[in-house]
Amino acid sequence: MSYTIAGIDVHKKLLVVVVADVSQPELTFECRRFGTGASELYNLGLWLCDRGVAEAVMESTAQYWKPVWLELEPHLRLHLAQAQSNRAPKGRKSDFGDAKRLLRRFLAGELSLSFVPDAEQRSWRTLTRARLQLVCERVQLQGQIESLLEDGRIKLSAVISDLLGASGRRILRALADGQTDANQLAQLGDERLRCGRAVLADALTGSTSAIHRKLLGQHLDRVQLIDRQIEELSRLSAQQMQPYQEAIMRLIELPGVGVEAAHQIIAEIGPRAAAFPSGRRLASWIGVCPGSNESAAENHSGRCAKGNRFMRRLLCQAAQAGVKKKGSHLQCLFRRLIVRLGYVKAIWAIAHRLCLIIWNVLHQGARFIEYGEAVNPKAVRRAIQHHLTALRRLGYTIPQEAAPPNPGV
Repeated sequence: MSYTIAGIDVHKKLLVVVVADVSQPELTFECRRFGTGASELYNLGLWLCDRGVAEAVMESTAQYWKPVWLELEPHLRLHLAQAQSNRAPKGRKSDFGDAKRLLRRFLAGELSLSFVPDAEQRSWRTLTRARLQLVCERVQLQGQIESLLEDGRIKLSAVISDLLGASGRRILRALADGQTDANQLAQLGDERLRCGRAVLADALTGSTSAIHRKLLGQHLDRVQLIDRQIEELSRLSAQQMQPYQEAIMRLIELPGVGVEAAHQIIAEIGPRAAAFPSGRRLASWIGVCPGSNESAAENHSGRCAKGNRFMRRLLCQAAQAGVKKKGSHLQCLFRRLIVRLGYVKAIWAIAHRLCLIIWNVLHQGARFIEYGEAVNPKAVRRAIQHHLTALRRLGYTIPQEAAPPNPGV
């Protein structure tokens, strides 16, 4: 029985396609070129169906593979290979040669294949990654505002903890509107500020020009716009993931994991982590497990693989937040590891532990129970209530009696 598969070398304006019947003892290729426009992609689908192609493998060339995938996804079983695993020897590279080599290596099991989730999860990824990009832009913008203030000899960020908090925004907006009196600006600060009015007034004594004030006003307008867009994307993500509310509630019980982090975890690995048969497989895919570069019975490097950079970043941030919880299991483990590993490697080990816990929470339906040295029931209830309030603000329907149990009580 014949079984025909295709290899597709993807470019921005060109698709190089080879088709072969793998049931034959020797591969014989049929080759053809296609464009990347809508009509050409439609013709590609028809051509592959006419030849009885049931499976296809393509290279993950930047973002240019996505239109091809979307066109062929309803008709074929598709695989996405990492371009690095299909590199050609120098001086022996050609378009059709790349497609043929891609097909041969796929049949031999020598390619590194990427995980491509279903259409629904891909839309979640688009939302959460767009929100993450906005958060990064906001951080950069805050740095630009601080640099602008330093240029005008304003030391506001040295005396208040949050430059773009409620007090900081009132002061900066008044400064942008032309208010230069330090005492008047200091009156706009909240009475609960630890620095006091005198210290705040001294920090606001400077010399800002009209250009500084104009740029500051533009920066504040951009911050306001970005904050509104972040809130819109957060609500849209919550709306899209509403059917998986239970999984999100189990995730936010983990130390260092909040509502937005739970959304991103589900968007990246799925609500049940079904694509990963074990926690170790998930850790390997993310890139939070030690690498291996062994030769002559000696491991020359334990550097981790690159993996999924969005999950790596999230797990690292969650680990640094989780180890700050007093008396928690993660903090106790971190204190044991930091002595012999140092801070960076100890945090990386905590990120690996969090990855295994996340897999069990999603794949096995487990709940996280804190078995630390000193669990504070009031702090646990306070944290749970904080997360439930955030969920309700995003549109989740959570009755009071549905709150998760208090660990350690």
